[in-house]
Parts: sequence; C-alpha cells; structure tokens
Amino acid sequence: MKSKSATADGPSTKKSAFSECGLQRAVESLKEEIRELYLADDVPWIVGYSGGKDSTATLQLIWLALRDLPREQYSKPVHVISTDTLVENPVVASWVTRSLETMQRAADEQHVPISPHRLTPRTEDSFWVNLIGKGYPAPRHKFRWCTERLKIKPSNAFISGVVKESGEAILVLGTRKAESARRSANMTKHEAGRVRDRLSPNVSLPGSLVYTPIEDWSNDDVWMFLMQSSNPWGYNNKDLLGMYAGASADGECPLVVDSSTPSCGDSRFGCWVCTLVEQDKSMTAMIQNDEEKEWMLPLLRLRNKLDFRMMGNGDMDSSDRHLRDFRRMSGAVQLMKAGKEIPGPYLQSAREDWLKQLLHAQTWIRKNGPADVCKIELITLSELQEIRRIWVVEKHELEDSLPRIYQEETDEPYPGGRLDDSMELHAADLAFLQETCGDDRLHYELARELLSITRQSRNDQKRAKHYERLENAFGKHYYKDAEDALGRAHHKATLRAGSDDLSAANKLSEESE
Repeated sequence: MKSKSATADGPSTKKSAFSECGLQRAVESLKEEIRELYLADDVPWIVGYSGGKDSTATLQLIWLALRDLPREQYSKPVHVISTDTLVENPVVASWVTRSLETMQRAADEQHVPISPHRLTPRTEDSFWVNLIGKGYPAPRHKFRWCTERLKIKPSNAFISGVVKESGEAILVLGTRKAESARRSANMTKHEAGRVRDRLSPNVSLPGSLVYTPIEDWSNDDVWMFLMQSSNPWGYNNKDLLGMYAGASADGECPLVVDSSTPSCGDSRFGCWVCTLVEQDKSMTAMIQNDEEKEWMLPLLRLRNKLDFRMMGNGDMDSSDRHLRDFRRMSGAVQLMKAGKEIPGPYLQSAREDWLKQLLHAQTWIRKNGPADVCKIELITLSELQEIRRIWVVEKHELEDSLPRIYQEETDEPYPGGRLDDSMELHAADLAFLQETCGDDRLHYELARELLSITRQSRNDQKRAKHYERLENAFGKHYYKDAEDALGRAHHKATLRAGSDDLSAANKLSEESE
C-alpha cells in the first residue's frame, strides 16, 4: 500500500513497511530483533516516551517483545522517560501522566523490567521563571532559549546518570524517516556510523547508542499497528486516536484509500505557550471540535498574546519592543549591524502583567472548567518563589509585588514564605522615593538598586565585590533616558567604525611601502 502526504519539507511517497510480508509477520520479525538486541549485552535501555503515536508504538513493541522472554532472561532494566516541560498541552500532559501511572502498575503485575520516569526541568530552567522572572522574551527562532532548558537538559541529565552508572546506554526512540525529508536524511547519515546492527552513534551524548525500531514505518503503519494490537499496559489506543482526531482541523481520522486522502496523526502536540509556530493548530482544533475543551480558551488567548508576531506588523524581531528594555540583561546597550538597537528583557511592568494574565487564566479555569481541571497548576509554587527571589534580589525590585499580584488574581493569600527581612523596604519609603524621582524612571531605578545593593551587602565581607556592583548599577542607569542611551551607543559605533577604517588605511599604506 502506498500513500502520499505532505511533510514539512514537501510531498513524499511513503511505502508501507508491511507491504511485503504483512503486519503480523513484520511485527513478529521486529519483536525477535528487539529480543536479540536486548539479550546481546548488559547495557541498559532508555525508551523515549511522549505519549504520542510513534513513541507509544515503539514502547508497545518493546513491551510485547520482552514479555515473551522467560523472567530469568531479564538481564537489564528498561527505563521509560517522559519529559514534562510543565507547559505541555494540559490534555496531553494529563494523558501522559495517567499512562505512566498505569504503566508502572502493569509492569509490576506482569513482572517486566520496565520502569517509567516523569522528568521535569529544574525550577531555575522552567519556562515561567525565565520569561516572567528573568524577562526572557517569548522564544523565537533567533533566540530559542526554551528547548535546551525544558526538554534537552532533563533527559540528558537522566541519560548521563545511567551512562555514568553503567558505562553505556542504548536509547530507543520512535523517530521515523517518513516524518520528513530532513529527518530521513539525518537518520540515513547516522546509519553510516553504526558500530552494531541497527544501533547508531549518538554524537550529542557520548557513551550512548540509538535504536530506532520503527524507522521505516509510515504514518499509516503506526496507526494500523496501534489499532490492531492491544496496548500491553492497559491503555486504550483508540483513545489516543481520538485525541489526535480532536486535534486535527476537521476532527476526523479518515480511512486512507488513495494519495488524496489525509491520514490521521499529522497533528503536532507540544507546549501550549509555543511561539516558534505561527499558531497552535492542535489546541485550536481541540477547542473547536469539543465543547468540553472550551476551558482551554484562556490558554490559547494567553499564548496568542505572548506571540510577538501578533503585536505588530508581523516583524519577527520588533513587534514586542514596546514591552522590552532598551538595555540587554547585562545593562549594556547594543546595536545591530544596521544600527538598530537590540532590545533586552521584558520590562518590570510587562513581567508583572504576564504573571497577572497567567494567574487570571489559572483561576478562571479552576472555577469554570470541568472537575478534572479544578486544581490545574499552570505555574508551581516553587516557580513563583524563584520568580519572587529574582525580582527582589537580582533585579532589585524592592516593591516585592508578586504576593500582591497573586492575591489580587486568585483572591487567596500568597502561600509562599517570607523573604529575608533585610530585603524588604516599606511601601511608604518606596512611595517617597518615587515621588522624589518624579517621572525620571532611570533615576528611580538607580536609587532603588543602590539601596538594594547596600542592604544585601551589610554582612558581605568582600568589599571589592560590593564596589563592583555599585559601579555596574551606575553604568546601567547614568543615561537621561532611552533616547540618550541609544544616541551614545550610535556615537560609540561611529567612533569605532572610524577607528577601524583608519587602522585599515594605515595597514594598506604600510603594505604599499
């Protein structure tokens, strides 16, 4: 059976992996291969599981293959890792969490050497700590700060731990060549470096090899296998099909009969805050196709507000400039080659507003959503605590506005503990400072930061560090305003360009002599 469907890199013809010997024989052959690889050594396996169709099919094959082995041949563990970014599509996140719980019970009952693990990013790496706390702008292709922190670091830390303990690890992934021409080319390139049959080198993680059992399967092959083979840990694959159907524009998963028929499963689930795509098609479709999913509307609206493309004329780099500081995180004012300023982190007002909108959405969903989301947590207490610390301690925002914002948006007292008393400044003192500085925001920020540094340094014996922090504070705030700062930056750039031209002329003159 052949079917043709479009991929991210253009149309491609996808041949079924079952066309020669049929589904049953192909699956049995693959299960035998899995058993042989498993028994070949003592290297532990790590299966990547997202809850999607490809990783589900891969894990299902592994489970079925190992279940047929005698228990005494279970020579090594099979870890199943699922990374929750904490900003996953909540429907998918709930699905995966329940699946992992069901998986653990089934593994214990069936006595198979499979152990599921839910991984999450460190608090300081979380999406909201970086966006609301530090002020990183919504991710974009030129500043894709999220993937490394939310997805790669948690899984790599787990894999590195296994490699450190066992000396080696084999990663089992559900990647397929038919996903895209780019993916196919990349997988084919790594095949050339295989040191063992079906095991490819992993250039990013030394000590690990990669096994991709369904690499030659088409999209339709995956669904055919899932629909005709019972899930061994007791989850319903038809529910998975329904979730994909709900996330497709027409709400259906048709039977593929020719090249013009779209197959189910081309939907892409990911983080609901993702601004690397122009729109969240899967969440939009879920809301449109199911009245019971309308509670996700506040999430979609917030995601669209985060999307810098929707703030202006679609300029990928400039449409959220009004929300961002004219200085970089370090306090420096930098220019692009064309002379345009490079905007810095979100302003204090913008970060406070993002927090308000996030807590408002969480409160609304808890009150108006179905029972299973009445305790939904869009941001954790540990994240709120870290954001508060960054605002007050690192950014010297002595207003300590987070507890007030929390109470205003949730109608509940802030559950976090107190900050160090030495960090606090009375509201009356800050009000007096603001009145004294008037409309001069930079003057106010400078005075506030100097007060903060002084209070933080009371017990600091390293005076050199104290003076350095004071000097940096003056360096960030000595401008009259943003226009003055940018004018100075342009002047420096002009002088630097003139100096470079003079050096080049002198060098040319010396060479001619």
